[in-house]
Amino acid sequence: MSLSLLLTLFLPQCLCVDLTYYVEEGQNPGALVGDLAADAHLMDGISRQESNHITFSQMQSVTGSSQLFRVSESTGKLYTIQILDAETLCVRNTECFKMVDVAVRRGETFMKILEIKVVIKDINDHQPEFPNKQVTIQFSEDDSKGVRRSIPNAIDRDVGILNSQVTYQLENKVNEPFTLSVSKSVDGTSDLSLTLQERLDREVKDSYMIQVIAKDGGSPPKQSVLEVLISVTDVNDNIPVFSQNVFNVSVGSEDDGSLAITVLSAVDLDSGKNGKISYHFSSQTSDIVKTHFKLNDVTGEIFLQKKFTSGQKLTYKLYVKATDGGNPPLSSITMVLVNVINQQNNAPTIDVNLVSVSTGNTTTISEDIKVGSFIAYVKVTDHDIGKNGIISCDLQHEKFQLQKLRTNKYKVIVKNPVDRETKDHHDISIVCQDKGSPPLHSESKFSIQVMDVNDERPQFSKEIFKFSIQENQKSKISVGFINATDPDFGPGGKLTYSLITDSKHFLPFIIKDDGLISTVMSLDHEFQKTYKFKVMVKDNGIPSLNNSVNVIVEVKDENDNSPYFTFPSINPFTLDIVYYPYHTNNITVLKASDSDSQKNAFLRYEITGGNGKQLFTIDHYSGLLSFARVVTPHDAGTYDLQFVVKDSGTPVRSANTSLSLKLAVSNKTSEMLNAVYIQSDDTVHLYLLIVIVLVSVSVSVPITASVSICIIRCNDKRNAAQRSGLNPSNRCVGEQRHLMCPSYQTTSWPDVSTAPSADQDIGHSTLLTGSKRGRESEDDSKGVQKSSTRRMKLQSSDYQVFSSSFFTTFIYFSLFPPLIVFSSFLTFLLIFSSSLFTFYLLFLICFHSLNFLDIFPLVFHFSLTICLLLLHHYSFPFFFFFTFLPSFFPFLFFFYL
Repeated sequence: MSLSLLLTLFLPQCLCVDLTYYVEEGQNPGALVGDLAADAHLMDGISRQESNHITFSQMQSVTGSSQLFRVSESTGKLYTIQILDAETLCVRNTECFKMVDVAVRRGETFMKILEIKVVIKDINDHQPEFPNKQVTIQFSEDDSKGVRRSIPNAIDRDVGILNSQVTYQLENKVNEPFTLSVSKSVDGTSDLSLTLQERLDREVKDSYMIQVIAKDGGSPPKQSVLEVLISVTDVNDNIPVFSQNVFNVSVGSEDDGSLAITVLSAVDLDSGKNGKISYHFSSQTSDIVKTHFKLNDVTGEIFLQKKFTSGQKLTYKLYVKATDGGNPPLSSITMVLVNVINQQNNAPTIDVNLVSVSTGNTTTISEDIKVGSFIAYVKVTDHDIGKNGIISCDLQHEKFQLQKLRTNKYKVIVKNPVDRETKDHHDISIVCQDKGSPPLHSESKFSIQVMDVNDERPQFSKEIFKFSIQENQKSKISVGFINATDPDFGPGGKLTYSLITDSKHFLPFIIKDDGLISTVMSLDHEFQKTYKFKVMVKDNGIPSLNNSVNVIVEVKDENDNSPYFTFPSINPFTLDIVYYPYHTNNITVLKASDSDSQKNAFLRYEITGGNGKQLFTIDHYSGLLSFARVVTPHDAGTYDLQFVVKDSGTPVRSANTSLSLKLAVSNKTSEMLNAVYIQSDDTVHLYLLIVIVLVSVSVSVPITASVSICIIRCNDKRNAAQRSGLNPSNRCVGEQRHLMCPSYQTTSWPDVSTAPSADQDIGHSTLLTGSKRGRESEDDSKGVQKSSTRRMKLQSSDYQVFSSSFFTTFIYFSLFPPLIVFSSFLTFLLIFSSSLFTFYLLFLICFHSLNFLDIFPLVFHFSLTICLLLLHHYSFPFFFFFTFLPSFFPFLFFFYL
């Protein structure tokens, strides 16, 4: 901050100024203006102790002018108390200054009054401004040279002589038939007009665009541009003229607005509409002035429309423009000075300056504001004198208080902590009262809005939300609302809902911003009966707070599935029954299922047909089919029973099946009721095919094996004879002994004399041809024995064993076809009976009635088969191979099943 000081002492008394200071406008409040004690040399020749008794006080004006400065009581330094605006405080084109009177005292003794002149230096902070950016004027084509047309002038709101001095010029354009004429008016502004330099020809050119540049005298200069659109047309050449340049008017502060305070008059020498004058406030008249005065635009009368109050200006400047009705209109401006005479005894005036203003007279604070924080600055003024000007102020509130700074200066601070969730709005009332008689008081009100801090977590109205929805509904069906609240305000109280899901489980739901859960697809009770998931809610505060809750959605069942029979599983189903007297009446159990649940899956069985004799009954709930009465031989026959199973849903759904029951009545007494179902044709064909294959294998395998063995034995004999030089028929190799001569394997060889007895045993069990060939072999053996006795006796025994085994096999396969047929037939019976008992066992297992009596026939059959196999083994050695493998095929097949 730079301040300039001009100290003027010992001036002639006519000037009546002790000190003169210069200060620039626009500086912040509290700017130092000058040091009165030092500049007035009041401390010269005075000791420090005596100087402490010298005090300074600023004199108060009874005219009610606002305080612009303050003086330090002890130091005598002069400061500004508000931002100085030269345009508001002073008149244009004059020196802008304010007088300040300061009383100097030494103790209780009055020393002198210092008259101080503070000159407010204007700065160039405004540029010239035209009323409009563009205007349109007209020239007639018969206008002669020198004809002028007025255009609006620019106003510079600066008050300094140079800063407010506006100069005009035209933008340089070649061959334009216009020049700019400038003349000064009484209010210090310029009257502008465009002068025609040569006659116009509308047919050649009917319009012109000219730019008028307005530039002030500041440093650096500021400027603005007015675009003038000139249209050439066919003629108002006289402007209105006021009767005087300045009108002075005095008015009392208590006057009403019924009478005109003055009447303005202007004359226009033109006739017709060009000479008809209307009056308006010019653009230089401030809006505050217009609220106090009203102008009649026809008569020129000025009225009061609002009473004056204490603390307002005592002099008002009104700028009135007289405009004729020509085209374009011509106008002139005059100034009206209104001096207001104060006639009031005023109450104190309270001025509240809020630290933070949101709207109007409402300020905002955060709910976490600290106790003692500054809220508002309060200034109180009363232009009365004496006790009428002594003021006291008070604020009654539990959260806020008024703290005095100095005389008539206060601040509003926080007294106790505030909580928006408890109360978010506080109305503050400051009451100030003077000590007059009667005392007058004023009240100023403003509001404090407590802004929210996100300190509350969202809370759900329930711990668990449970909803239910009917299955098979369309998508986008509402399930229910999740309700959560947050006492915070603004973003901290605005909630957002979301579903907590994972990638493994799909949830067929979505949740909207208002907490409404809806489906995204049709739900199926049979697929999933209950959905359990979590919903998270979070506010939009910073930092964001959240909470979650469990949600259970139950999918209500709808009777959308019909029951179906699981037994009998085929339709129709055939069941053979042999009824024995004194046996249980139960026949079988019908089984059905339903994919629905609860009452929709509660099934009821009924017989709908085929029970004309009322022989059968069914348990409605278990499906147990039984005889309804005593069965007689006359009841034997086939019954085509029709059954229906129904659920208990709405609407009722059902399924039907049929059972072909073949009933046979036996006179024998038995503890069991034989019930065998007959498979379908395809199944019977399958088992028949299996039996045929087994029989074929049983026949073909032994025949092929026997023939193969005979061929191998013959080849072995021939090869052995060639190697030893013997007859091929005299050899029986060791391998063949082990394979075809089981009795030979167990024979010991103590000496060669045992061979003939073995040969004789074999010869007794063979036919004549076999004995003859044995004797021939014996002769051959005797011939060979001459060369090697031991070796020949051994070979003779081999030959006898081989001959016995070979002829046994040959007789078995070739000479006894009836025996082969019988054995094959016996094997076939074993296979067939084993298959039947296997099927019967499977039937018993399916019907859950298997007990010891049921499997007894199968055990008996197995024992019989073993006995037959042993008999074949000891009777015919090779017959064992032929019957053992086929006999066990049914049992292998049974275990496979």
